[in-house]
Amino acid sequence: MTLFWSIYVGVLVTSNLALAIFLYFYGTRVKIPIEGDGTTGHSWDNGHLRESVRRLPRWWAVMSLTSILVAIGYLVLFPGFGNYKGLLGWTSEKQVSEAREENAARLEELFERYRKYPVDKLSDDATARQYGHRLFQDNCAACHGAQAEGGHGFPALTVNGDDGDYVVATALTGRTGVMPPWGQVLGEEGVKDVANYVLSLSNEPHDAASATAGKPKFEQTCVACHGADGHGNKALGAPNLADQSWIYGKDLATVEQTIRDGRSGHMPAWKDRLGEDQVRLIAAWLRHNALEHRASEDAVPVADTRP
Repeated sequence: MTLFWSIYVGVLVTSNLALAIFLYFYGTRVKIPIEGDGTTGHSWDNGHLRESVRRLPRWWAVMSLTSILVAIGYLVLFPGFGNYKGLLGWTSEKQVSEAREENAARLEELFERYRKYPVDKLSDDATARQYGHRLFQDNCAACHGAQAEGGHGFPALTVNGDDGDYVVATALTGRTGVMPPWGQVLGEEGVKDVANYVLSLSNEPHDAASATAGKPKFEQTCVACHGADGHGNKALGAPNLADQSWIYGKDLATVEQTIRDGRSGHMPAWKDRLGEDQVRLIAAWLRHNALEHRASEDAVPVADTRP
């Protein structure tokens, strides 16, 4: 606080406190002229109502004096009088710093215990998962969804979140995935054929003849990243094309757009913000969540579509 504002605050506080003290002593000792009947002489309703005068009650005087003394004591002990720091030396920054240090010490005890175990083992610990889920909601849910279900342009971690080491490495250092445009290489008809073949890998509705024509084109242009079976390559950031997870949508027009124009995705590094300890807890929850999601899908009975 500058000298000007320190003086301004000091004058303001002193003036208000002095006024409060003056009003207290004035209000408890002032004598108001009254008439013989104990009233001020003011009347209403043609003299039926007259203004009476009584001394301030004792409880009001005690409460007011206590409030003044507390205010003076506060100004002596705590900062509130310009740049005066108070006898206790208290500051909000100091209190926050002490609270953060105390919280960091508690977390360190927790992290020290969890550092002994790999992510796969941590996913079996309910407390670790609870911390991980909270950290995920605070830092990751905006892009990947509250339950890691993903969203448009962001992968569903219910599918590939079971690999703890991969999740940790990705979150700490970030990852960039680039799908190059293939429109000029394949042509419009080739884009359509490859899109239908991609849809056939995950049993989505597609044109069978077009998919058959697209298979050799897929093998010529796409297997280097997505593999011959379309299961993708995590190291390259190439998604699995044979599962039920779609980052941009599974309709034919969207798949064609991806193949024709390409895509670019960037996962920022979270090492500086979260650190390895917190990222490992997030990965533990993601692994447990992904395994539960997979188990629930496997438990759903498949309808018999035979004629």
